[in-house]
Amino acid sequence: MNAVEKLPNPPRESLKKEMKTINEIIMENRAPKLMIIGRRGAGKSSLINAIFKEKVTAVGSVFSETGKAQWHTFKNNKGGIEILDTRGIGDETKPESANFENAIDEIKDAINQSCPDAILFLCKAKEIDAHISQDISNLKDIYLFINEKYNYKTPIVSIITQIDELDPKRVEPPYDDIQKQSNIQKAVSGVEKKIHAFDLNAVRTIPVSAYAEYEGSKVSYNNNYNIEKLTEYLLDVLPKCATIQLARISTIKSFQEKIAHTVVASTSAICAGLAAIPIPVADLIPITTAQIAMITSIAWISGRELSKEAAAEFLAGLGVNIGAAFAVREAARAMIKLIPGYGSVVSAGVASAATWSIGEAAIAYYINKSQSEEAERIMKENFRTRSSNS
Repeated sequence: MNAVEKLPNPPRESLKKEMKTINEIIMENRAPKLMIIGRRGAGKSSLINAIFKEKVTAVGSVFSETGKAQWHTFKNNKGGIEILDTRGIGDETKPESANFENAIDEIKDAINQSCPDAILFLCKAKEIDAHISQDISNLKDIYLFINEKYNYKTPIVSIITQIDELDPKRVEPPYDDIQKQSNIQKAVSGVEKKIHAFDLNAVRTIPVSAYAEYEGSKVSYNNNYNIEKLTEYLLDVLPKCATIQLARISTIKSFQEKIAHTVVASTSAICAGLAAIPIPVADLIPITTAQIAMITSIAWISGRELSKEAAAEFLAGLGVNIGAAFAVREAARAMIKLIPGYGSVVSAGVASAATWSIGEAAIAYYINKSQSEEAERIMKENFRTRSSNS
């Protein structure tokens, strides 16, 4: 960033903007912070495991004994999620480890330590009429407390859990049975009606099943339903810096592609800006560095380890080496000579086209698991199209 400050404007300000975007997505990424509110037995641990798609917490072993509200980090080799672990909001007896008689005061004390990115409000499908009005009142109290303390309108997701227990129980996901769907919709409508009565109209209600069986940490039987829909919603409403690890954990390709395309667009703009500057700083090293950083970032978004080896593997598969950026630079210079009057615009266009094409190939290779040959075809096709329009 210090080197960019020394550049002329344009393109200094536009480069700073694109670099800020990449910095927010990659360098400032952190684990999302989720507060899960629900009565004892609502399925908190099962939900966490379902989001991770593996067993990261023993069902019932943490949350059922919770007294003092506190933040815990659950993680696997792709990332982590911070969960505010609270005792059931309906518990009237103070556990020995708790600091406050009231569960809501306990939760507020934990919120004072850190602001949650989103609130997951859990209620069991067969208990939507059991004390839910009081629970929603508590939910609103917490929401207003966060808004007042942090000036942050916390996204709320109302999650109806254990819908696999609704009749007919023998039906498995995707629950195509008419009676099953009718019972699910009745549960959803019932919860939404009660939530709207408390003027919390921005809440999204999602019915889920998070039941699964495990051999070790891996799933041996999966009865999950709507977990991906829940995760996709969270990816849309969480702060940008909190989405990458969730995208890696969930392995939802559509969102991984969305983030990767943002990185490609910003990197292409940066390389175009560098190529357009007729000074040494815009030569081989900055462009090459930006392109390799882009490839490494896309590999990391897909779930790979953050390393130079990931980029080297991809480039070797395409038959590309470190001289690629130099070739782009020389091609731009040659085109400038052939088309008098275009100045550095053509150079910038070619650099952008080449970077974008390499990025599209990296997305195909890492996120969509395409073979090297297919990734190379995508790269060449994109370069022909984009360079002809430059």
